[in-house]
Amino acid sequence: MRKIDVAERRARLAARHRVAPGHRAVDVVEAARSMVCLHGTDPATVYLSAWARVDGMTVTDLDDALFVDRSLVKHLAMRRTLFVFPRETIGFAQAGASDRVADGERRRLIRDVEAAGLHRKGERWLSEASEQVRAALSEGRQATSSELRKEIPSLEGSIAYGEGKSWGGQAPIGPRVLTTLSAAGQIVRASNDGGWTISRPRWASMRSWLGEEIAAHTTAEGVARLVDQWLRVFGPGTAADIKWWLGSTVTAVRRALAELHAVEVDLEGQIGYLLGDDLEATDPVAPWAALLPPLDPTTMGWFERDWYLGPYKAQLFDTSGNAGPSAWWDGRIVGGWRQSDTGEVVLQVLEDVGSDGLRALEHEAARLTEWLGGTRVLPRFPSPLSKAVAGRGR
Repeated sequence: MRKIDVAERRARLAARHRVAPGHRAVDVVEAARSMVCLHGTDPATVYLSAWARVDGMTVTDLDDALFVDRSLVKHLAMRRTLFVFPRETIGFAQAGASDRVADGERRRLIRDVEAAGLHRKGERWLSEASEQVRAALSEGRQATSSELRKEIPSLEGSIAYGEGKSWGGQAPIGPRVLTTLSAAGQIVRASNDGGWTISRPRWASMRSWLGEEIAAHTTAEGVARLVDQWLRVFGPGTAADIKWWLGSTVTAVRRALAELHAVEVDLEGQIGYLLGDDLEATDPVAPWAALLPPLDPTTMGWFERDWYLGPYKAQLFDTSGNAGPSAWWDGRIVGGWRQSDTGEVVLQVLEDVGSDGLRALEHEAARLTEWLGGTRVLPRFPSPLSKAVAGRGR
């Protein structure tokens, strides 16, 4: 069995994730393709993830790919998470992940509206509301969630949550209908009425936005393609890594690994997997520094993270498993970063990285400060490390 040590895994990460100088992507589409997809839950993350991988990248470059060329598409997929996919991957993501998410969203919504007494026949209500949304977005029209709720009475109503709790309230059902339709690949987050740090999407039909229907694939084909891409980007990894990333089952993962003729490798005592044509050793990569945003796909790419995260899970991940801003040196996380009140990027290094490491990280901090140009990005998922600083009023 081929043995792959941590040094080789870190070299693969540096080159394939486009984070090391000399290995950067030529444009934002290649950056996304190099990672399978980029995280889009936090609106600023996709821009900062692209910045870390494309020299000279501008906000306009990504805006054009998302809203003009539409070569990148926002889509709800693995683990009910919003991602930015290269256009050619959407069909496989739909079959391999999004269809499963859509089915779960649909079942929960029907159950919840019936339990809340909003609609006795939840399935019929959802079918009618969905048809009305599709009709409202026909002929290439785009509309906000608020506009659709004003036009379509079926989208009105809300469900109580956390009753008796300080965090309780009322959750409107309209956005959940849109979420279900988007996961099903019928509608899509199109233009954005907010700036690059704010998500205020206008919805459109997927067909009108792309100019064509999503390519149809079987579930097995979709899962196999996603696993194939994950192995080429994140491999080697364990079955647990792939299962977590895909948000699927061990059975589906093992079926895909068998179909792809994936090869077992020794990850220092654990069984990992690589594709049969990807077993050659990776050339070492010179030490490199990177500042990655919250939920960056590199930080979130594996379930078993000790080989690059080390002892810093409590400082960098919240209790729901969301990663905050991270500082990397030579293939592993060594701390985080935050912004000051004036917008300057401030390092939060958790260990002694040596003079070369500190100098490289300071260079990245200065580079990111210049690129942000005073824009303050408030992460939707701040790390415990950055929240602790904010709590001290610094």
